[in-house]
Amino acid sequence: MSRPSSTGGAAGGLGAGKAGGSKHGGSGGTAAATAAAGVSVPGSGTVPAVAVTLPAVALPGQSAELTALFECPVCFDYVLPPILQCQAGHLVCNQCRQKLSCCPTCRGPLTPSIRNLAMEKVASNLPFPCKYASAGCLLSLHHSEKPEHEEVCEFRPYTCPCPGASCKWQGSLEAVMPHLMHAHKSITTLQGEDIVFLATDINLPGAVDWVMMQSCFGHHFMLVLEKQEKYEGHQQFFAIVLLIGTRKQAENFAYRLELNGNRRRLTWEATPRSIHDGVAAAIMNSDCLVFDTSIAHLFADNGNLGINVTISMC
Repeated sequence: MSRPSSTGGAAGGLGAGKAGGSKHGGSGGTAAATAAAGVSVPGSGTVPAVAVTLPAVALPGQSAELTALFECPVCFDYVLPPILQCQAGHLVCNQCRQKLSCCPTCRGPLTPSIRNLAMEKVASNLPFPCKYASAGCLLSLHHSEKPEHEEVCEFRPYTCPCPGASCKWQGSLEAVMPHLMHAHKSITTLQGEDIVFLATDINLPGAVDWVMMQSCFGHHFMLVLEKQEKYEGHQQFFAIVLLIGTRKQAENFAYRLELNGNRRRLTWEATPRSIHDGVAAAIMNSDCLVFDTSIAHLFADNGNLGINVTISMC
């Protein structure tokens, strides 16, 4: 049995039947010159420009040509409203603009901020592909809908599901398990739909995470027990099961967590979350088993806490 660490490192677990979880401490970049009427300059009125006439309804090929005009020359994502240009009319997205001291196309100054109202109007009439189109997403959306969709897009790269901020890995869903086996070798994996997750040394001070894997029904599940000090002097435990899979796949399963001992029983049943959602979102929404240290001590044995974990198919 290994001992947990409250800073970064992961520790191994027990063998068959019981496991002590690992612990962790808390398409071209063409920039378009604006050729449109009504470019406003804060404090300077309006800059006259050549008017552009666009078709009322753009054909698919035309939409692709028009959206290409909105590509940021730095990150190749789209320049979306509010759209600002340099004095020569070149565009750059707002995220990149904040990091630049001059225009990446002409090296001219980016100040004063010149807003291109005509390009904003064009953008409001175009569908923009999801930023994860190259990964397989087929959706095209109004620019106002893009950010919300991309936050939950199933084709968004997966981050390392291990709690804590030490691992910055990103990759495809298929690469998550190889990453865990290579970079987080100390995480124990148990086979079967009914196992016991044994968290050792739960009395360690500070924020501590216990992590292990459960494999059943042809899928892998990550079991996480996290101890946090939500309020000063008041520590709480949060236990949750995540599926190494998509949100849609997670809907096919249910899990049950049970603390049992000393003639007491505490049970939580729920649908596992996808690792796309992560542990933090579950804790924020209290969508997990939550209990404080006094309850933990009712079920603990010599500082070790066993949690019965059962995975079932819906």
